[in-house]
Amino acid sequence: MADVDVFSALANPVRRKLLESLRDGPRAAGELAGEFELSRPAVSEHLAVLRNARLVREEPRGRHRYYHLEPAPLAEVEAWLHPFEHYWRARMRSLRELLDEESS
Repeated sequence: MADVDVFSALANPVRRKLLESLRDGPRAAGELAGEFELSRPAVSEHLAVLRNARLVREEPRGRHRYYHLEPAPLAEVEAWLHPFEHYWRARMRSLRELLDEESS
């Protein structure tokens, strides 16, 4: 499987949920798969996409595979979103000012 960019990996809600599940620490593949109404092979495919995007790393422990969150690639998403944060802060400030005027 070719490298996948972070944005493509995050485009799928199942993959986003997998990343959320890993925020508190590593989890076994079977445990992750149990959170979805998908087959284990389907969850494994999603984990492979996340691995190829370098958002998770796999650690074999005996017969089990544990997945760890690798947050560094998310910096690319944060950099892309940063200008939008300024936009929404300005919009919310304008709304607050309008509401303050209405309540006065």
